[in-house]
Amino acid sequence: MLTSRRKFLVAGAGALALAGYSKEDPVLGLIFPVDRPVPEEGLAMYKTGVRFITSNLDLKTMTPDGYDAVLNDIPARARKLKDSGARAIVLMGTSLTFYKGAEFNRKLTQTVAEASGLPATTMSTGVVEGLRAVKGKRLAVATAYNDEVNTRLKVFLGESGFEVLALKGLGIEAVAGVNDVTQDQLLNFSADVFKMAPEADAMLVSCGGFRTLEIIAPLEARTKVPVISSTPHTLWAGARLLGLSGRAPGFGKLLSEG
Repeated sequence: MLTSRRKFLVAGAGALALAGYSKEDPVLGLIFPVDRPVPEEGLAMYKTGVRFITSNLDLKTMTPDGYDAVLNDIPARARKLKDSGARAIVLMGTSLTFYKGAEFNRKLTQTVAEASGLPATTMSTGVVEGLRAVKGKRLAVATAYNDEVNTRLKVFLGESGFEVLALKGLGIEAVAGVNDVTQDQLLNFSADVFKMAPEADAMLVSCGGFRTLEIIAPLEARTKVPVISSTPHTLWAGARLLGLSGRAPGFGKLLSEG
């Protein structure tokens, strides 16, 4: 399991044409902070039943200044996805949506919904819904972020009703830096963070740039608690916006149960 996200991105770019999608499948629109193709996690989770289209912002750094610079572009991206056939929209980027707190995340959701006229959610809301679905209250949290962004995540999680027992990041600021983290490295790092708070009843792995889908079940086996991570569980939340179950068996407790 030594694969980095960069290799997955190369392999996944053409996967949509090979999968068994129908023109009748509902379309989920995804606004990414950076230029990305259809997410490879989505193609693995939902081989049929839902199609994805994307629009991208131009985030340069995973810092508050970087997030501030792209906010004004979000409504136009939402309208573009609606015009392209989306029936619901997700604003991707965990830190982009939590960095000014829970109320700001709610306002971002409202901005996307009003600009597009469609049901909308965000990546931060997706992980919160996932944590609530598995009844997580006391959390161990592993992230990509620097200390400032981690502090803002802790505030957001507290405002959302969770107690953060342990939180540690890899200190990545350059967006491209997440591509260099292998799944083995992320799995081991996350397991070590959990050891800082073995009394936690759930774990969060936060950063939409990480490829986490295949490490959810192994990490749950190590920690013995449910694991929620940014992209897979946000796609689960997006599928539910379309009226689907979001179920994706084999990828951890919540996705297997739907």
